[in-house]
Amino acid sequence: MPLCPRCQYRNAPDALQCSQCGLQLKAHGHPGIPLHQSRGGESLCMTCTYHADDTCTFPQRPEAQTCTLYSAIATHEALPDRPQDSAVAMGRLLRRNGGWLLLIALILLSLLIAVL
Repeated sequence: MPLCPRCQYRNAPDALQCSQCGLQLKAHGHPGIPLHQSRGGESLCMTCTYHADDTCTFPQRPEAQTCTLYSAIATHEALPDRPQDSAVAMGRLLRRNGGWLLLIALILLSLLIAVL
């Protein structure tokens, strides 16, 4: 049950507006798009992952008070960097593109036979 950022009232998860104060809780009137709102008037951008890595394209950046794409920095942990083993990378390449590689090999074999 999400809390209303204005009055702290617990609302139903699919509520479009707060039943206590009438604040809009979902973006564009759609129950599947949460609308993140700042508390107390501070900007959401200062604590957003997309602002931190400079991938945000929201027009109200960096003073956005409401945002549909907000993702808190504190909820994301940096993944440890692992060196890619070439054998593992080659195995992934073969699994993903095995059919295409087989087709190219057959075409090259056919051309080789035709030339000789």
